[in-house]
Amino acid sequence: MKREALMPGSTRRREERGRRKADTPHPVDVHVGARVRLRRIELGISQEKLAAELGLTSQQVYKYERVANRISASRLFHIGKVLGVKVASFYEGYEEAGAPSGFAAELQRPGMIELCNAFYAIDDAALRRRLLDLAKTLAASDELK
Repeated sequence: MKREALMPGSTRRREERGRRKADTPHPVDVHVGARVRLRRIELGISQEKLAAELGLTSQQVYKYERVANRISASRLFHIGKVLGVKVASFYEGYEEAGAPSGFAAELQRPGMIELCNAFYAIDDAALRRRLLDLAKTLAASDELK
């Protein structure tokens, strides 16, 4: 093996670690970031408030949620404690085969987070069920077009 391949900054070395700087984020990281964002919004916590609880800047929380920065295991554990969930909940909905479930991509669609917030803000379970039935009916009629 060439000596330069062992240098800390070499491209080969970075490839051996699994990810080069120019690569897109791994689908698991995208999913986890989206789940952190969803839970934070469900609780009505701002990025600033979560950042303060974690001892970070709001910019860092933004980067975690948008996967500009990966979340370490210890940080994810701390985020889970602050958001009142177990670490495993951040991985829910991610398919075992390693392919993203589409959940993270769906959360990025315009209005999706607001729709979820509005839905969970409805206290009456029967009314929530009727709204869900209406959404399913509208989706089915849209598929027929």
